[in-house]
Amino acid sequence: MAEARQVSLFRNGRNQAVRIPVEFELQGEAALMHREGDRLVIEPIRKGNLLALLASWDAIEDDFPDFDEGQGPSRDVDL
Repeated sequence: MAEARQVSLFRNGRNQAVRIPVEFELQGEAALMHREGDRLVIEPIRKGNLLALLASWDAIEDDFPDFDEGQGPSRDVDL
């Protein structure tokens, strides 16, 4: 991990900006920022695969209706 460095804050229009030294650069074009007390934390947005995302979700406990119930017989459609 790189050592802490003093960085420059400046204005960019109505926004405050920070110059990020090369050793702290993040990959990509976007990042997530949030506060932890008086600290700002900037994290890269990591692109994961869909299976990893789905595996991270909690299981759904709700009962789902039977979609076949009340529908007429299926038929082939010519395209």
